[in-house]
Amino acid sequence: MAETAKKEKYYFGTGRRKSAVARVRIFEGKKESSINDKTTDLSEEIILPFEIVGKKGSFAVSAKVVGGGFQSQKEAIRHGISRALVEYNSEFRTSLKKAGLLSRDPREKERKKPGLKGARRAPQWSKR
Repeated sequence: MAETAKKEKYYFGTGRRKSAVARVRIFEGKKESSINDKTTDLSEEIILPFEIVGKKGSFAVSAKVVGGGFQSQKEAIRHGISRALVEYNSEFRTSLKKAGLLSRDPREKERKKPGLKGARRAPQWSKR
């Protein structure tokens, strides 16, 4: 069964958010969607790119996600789906770009500095 999945035509997109990286494949035609090899129903937040281009329900999604938290992984999958849709049809680029789904969110966790308790939190000040 795995061999037939490899022969199917798919469109690929890589999505990123914070430290989460999603490798997304979209397959044309209705089929079960999976995230990290577990079949699942995709949330409204993840399928937003399909709704914007008017292709809701016409693609199956297969995604492998590593790193980050639950929310970052969902946003990375959404970013990957958007990129894969542009590969499928370049005319979708304008509507997806206008919705802000093609730009990678550049915000990352700030590193901890020496002498501080966190990135910016200083130790409690004591007069004596």
